[in-house]
Amino acid sequence: MDSRRDTPWAGIALALIGAAAAMISGAHPILALAILLLWIGSLYLVPAPVPERRETDMSRSVTITRDRIGRLVENSNLAILLVDGERIVLANATAREALGAHVVGQDARVAFRHPAAIDLLTRERGGETMIVGLTGPRSNWLMRRQRVDDRYWLVELVDRSSEAELGRAHADFVANASHELRTPLASIIGYVETLEDEAPDADPAIIRKFHKTVLREARRLQSLVADLMSLSKVQAEKHEVPRDRVDLTSVVKRASHDVSAGEHSDRLVYEMDEQVLVPGEAEQLEQLVRNLVENALKYGDPAKPVTISLAKGARSMAELVVRDLGEGIEAEHLPHLTRRFYRTDPGRSRAAGGTGLGLAIVKHIVERHRGRLDIDSELGVGTSVRVRLPLHEDTA
Repeated sequence: MDSRRDTPWAGIALALIGAAAAMISGAHPILALAILLLWIGSLYLVPAPVPERRETDMSRSVTITRDRIGRLVENSNLAILLVDGERIVLANATAREALGAHVVGQDARVAFRHPAAIDLLTRERGGETMIVGLTGPRSNWLMRRQRVDDRYWLVELVDRSSEAELGRAHADFVANASHELRTPLASIIGYVETLEDEAPDADPAIIRKFHKTVLREARRLQSLVADLMSLSKVQAEKHEVPRDRVDLTSVVKRASHDVSAGEHSDRLVYEMDEQVLVPGEAEQLEQLVRNLVENALKYGDPAKPVTISLAKGARSMAELVVRDLGEGIEAEHLPHLTRRFYRTDPGRSRAAGGTGLGLAIVKHIVERHRGRLDIDSELGVGTSVRVRLPLHEDTA
């Protein structure tokens, strides 16, 4: 009982009136006195209401609930915010990283500043919506809002940017692949239809020329399909680290000889250690070397050599470098060279028989072998492609 309780004068007055009424009605004075004492005593024994204390307990309960939610969601991979009315009162680490720590205490509509988000925040019921451009021009977030109690709303943000980027990359790949396939097919169909229409009266020289064109386009189509299949296979196996013991020196010699057989055989210059062992898949490493050497022979100066060097480098890595002395590549193109179907000079690339997939395949093979790919080029000097692969444990 609170010692600071006010004296209940109204109750005491009623007790006195009740005792006096009892005596007037003929009750014994001692009985009237007993009634008076009991009445007054009950006023002090019954606890008085304490509204301020209940209000404090309620506030403390709300604080405990909010703190408990904060502890539960702080380390979640989802961005989670607790909204009190229209104000953000809690944001976990993921939300603070995405939106900034300053959003705590802000009006949620000001913090998001996105029409779709504001529409969801002002609904009487919860729900979800997709927000594009919340944290960047190409960001995609799924926003969910659900009620916790009569006061609080929980807002979840799921980052779907990677999925959207993957979808765009897939769409771009399909569009580019369709275009690349359609071009030689259209050429083949056109020349064959011309031959069929004019075969009886056609000049034999023209017929031979058309046949050569059809054959060239068919081979280009064949190369494109082969590269698409190779790229698909490498990507499907990218999480499987190859473990075979491969002599990279022998692989480089064999693959480069296959590419340079004939008119280019005298252009290759080797600077290689006798034996360099790496964990890998020999077939894919041969393809890597073929693509690099083929590019160097195609786009390098035909009157100058292509140098292939292989040695054991620092940090237990094998270092393969293919260097040509061609025109070089402008710096703005270098970051994009490993993109599928990217060409610095599309006309020249197609004329040389390129598919635009060679370096993309090289990049994925290097990644699967847990290596590193670097391309350096200087206009008028040439281009160097450097591949670093982990050495086998026996030689590291």
